[in-house]
Amino acid sequence: MIDKLVARIKELKSAINGPVRMMEVCGTHTVAIFRHGIRDLLPEGIQLLSGPGCPVCVTSIRDVDTVIAISRADDVVITTFGDMMRVPGDSKSLFHAKSEGSDIRIVYSPLDALKIAKDNSGKKVVFFATGFETTSPLVAGTISEAENSGIDNFYIYSVHKTVPPALKTLLDSGEVRVDGFVLPGHVSTIIGKAPYEFVASDYQKPAVITGFDASDILLGIMMILEQIITGKALVENQYTKVVRDEGNLRAVSVMNEYFKPSDAEWRGIGILPGSGLELREQFHHRDIRSVFNPDVPEGHEPRACSCGDVLKGIKMPTDCSLFGTACTPEKPVGACMVSSEGSCSAYYRYMGMKGR
Repeated sequence: MIDKLVARIKELKSAINGPVRMMEVCGTHTVAIFRHGIRDLLPEGIQLLSGPGCPVCVTSIRDVDTVIAISRADDVVITTFGDMMRVPGDSKSLFHAKSEGSDIRIVYSPLDALKIAKDNSGKKVVFFATGFETTSPLVAGTISEAENSGIDNFYIYSVHKTVPPALKTLLDSGEVRVDGFVLPGHVSTIIGKAPYEFVASDYQKPAVITGFDASDILLGIMMILEQIITGKALVENQYTKVVRDEGNLRAVSVMNEYFKPSDAEWRGIGILPGSGLELREQFHHRDIRSVFNPDVPEGHEPRACSCGDVLKGIKMPTDCSLFGTACTPEKPVGACMVSSEGSCSAYYRYMGMKGR
């Protein structure tokens, strides 16, 4: 099947003059594309760009610094996913804060954080709630469990973000030319097709939700090329074995019960209206900022770091002067080199420190 898909992609590309630039929005897609050797299978003239699909990478410096400031309180325990530990703030990371005495613990689920709160009633336990629409329903469910169980010392610091507003910002910016989008499979299991429809209707860009197998990704690329040739712009669902067009209505309902849209700061991109999720007023007591709200100055991206331009698809990771020299997964300068789903980390891991 792979050979047939590759042959069809080559046939379609031969009918298109000039390069075709596609953006895979999801960090898991970026890794899967490398792991399956997709770039080596594609004909010349098809370029795959990485987008802002890594939640760790787009967490702002100010948010990292704020959580570090909160962690300095004697009665606070910060819980977080492992990837967040090394994300650089303005001058240090959560890992550095932990080494200086802050009580910061890695968890694998917000439910783990809730158990820590239950077992440490004298502490304020804070879950650093990162992630896109995939993880926010689980966080909402955890808050529900805390409410029902009377665990009053459980809080979150939400930096949840939603994908469609980021795509709109990229399309409005005019900074990058994208001919089609490979849409995220995981996020789409929650939100379905409808939230992406503006990509096709307002911007006339083909978009396809795909899975993560080699055949899924190649089929998605083929479907985008077919749309380009026929002059169509549709949002199609290739990943029908997992993604329903309407999404997971129950998960969306739980998410909307506890969260509402808010403006959010994306690292390297800026503040995007309506792209974040904050707790609704009736659950505001679960927001640690209702207890601690330190005034943290705006941080600055490391000099010469191109993470912001990589997230926007303006630059490839290898275009950054720090890539593979001053910035490596062992000693990351920018957030894109931290997470396993970060574009720079993926390029380094699969292409070597010179990006080849």
